[in-house]
Amino acid sequence: MAYLAKFAPAIFVLLWSTGFIGSKLGAPYIDPMVFLTVRFAAVLPVLLLLGFFLVKAWPDTGRAIGHCIVTGALVHGIYLGGVFWAIKQGMPAGASAIIVGLQPVLTAIFAVGMLGEVITRKHWISMAIGLAGLGLVLGPKFDLDGSGITLVTVTVLFCAVIAISLGTVYQKRFVQDTDLMAATLWQYVGALLITLPLSFFESWTIIWSGELIFALAWLVLVLSIGAILLLMLLIRQGAVSQVASLFYLVPVATAIESYFLFGETLSLVQVAGMALVVGAVLMIRNAPKKT
Repeated sequence: MAYLAKFAPAIFVLLWSTGFIGSKLGAPYIDPMVFLTVRFAAVLPVLLLLGFFLVKAWPDTGRAIGHCIVTGALVHGIYLGGVFWAIKQGMPAGASAIIVGLQPVLTAIFAVGMLGEVITRKHWISMAIGLAGLGLVLGPKFDLDGSGITLVTVTVLFCAVIAISLGTVYQKRFVQDTDLMAATLWQYVGALLITLPLSFFESWTIIWSGELIFALAWLVLVLSIGAILLLMLLIRQGAVSQVASLFYLVPVATAIESYFLFGETLSLVQVAGMALVVGAVLMIRNAPKKT
C-alpha cells in the first residue's frame, strides 16, 4: 500500500490521459451519450463482482448512498457528458482542453469554501504558472475558426468543469468514510441517472467494430475502474487542491502519447510549456497542507 500511495499520482495521470485515446477510437462508431451510458452500465457488474470479494462494509443508509450518487452525477455524468456533447457539437478538442484546464483553480476555490483548506500564496502562484504552461502546450491545438466554439458549447463545457471541481470537493467532504469500491459503484449509478435519459435523444445505432470494443474495454477497466479508484484514493489521502493540480499534467501526458501513437508534432514552445506545468505541479505537491 505504501508503494501504491507513492506512485499513485503518476499512475493516475498516465491512466487518465489515455481517456482521450479511448474516446477518439470509439467516437466514430457510437453517439457520445450512448457511449457513456454503455460504458457506465458495463462498469457496474464488474465493480459488483469485485465488491463481493473486496468490500468490507457497504453503505447502509440512504444518506451515505445519496452522497455517493451525487458525487458520481457531478464527476462522471455531468462532467463527461458535457465534454463529450460539446466536442460532438464541433468544439475543437484543443479549445475544450483549455477550458477544462481551469479545473485545478476552481477546485481550489471550492476547497477553501467547503473544506476550509488554506491556499497559500505560493500555491496560487504555482497554479498560475501551471495554467500558463498549459496554454503553451495546448496553444498550437487551439482553433479559432472552429465552428463549434459558440456561447452554448462554451457554457456547457464550463458547467462541466464546475461539476467535476465541485464533485471532487463533495467527495472529500461527504464520502470520506465510505468504502472506496462501494462508493465508486454507487457513483456510477449517479452517472447513469444523468447520461441514460440524455441518450434517448440520440440514435442507439452502434457499430460494433474492433476499435469500439477495444476502446470500451479500455475505458471500462482502465479508466472507469483503475483511474477512478486511484483518484478517490488520492482525494481521501491528500488536500483536494493538491490532488486537482495533477489534472494540469493530463494534457501534457496526452500530447506525449499522441506524439508516439499518432505522429503529432511537439514544438519547442510546447516542450517549454510542459516543463512549466511539471514544475508548477511539483511546487504544489510539495507545498504544506493547511486546513
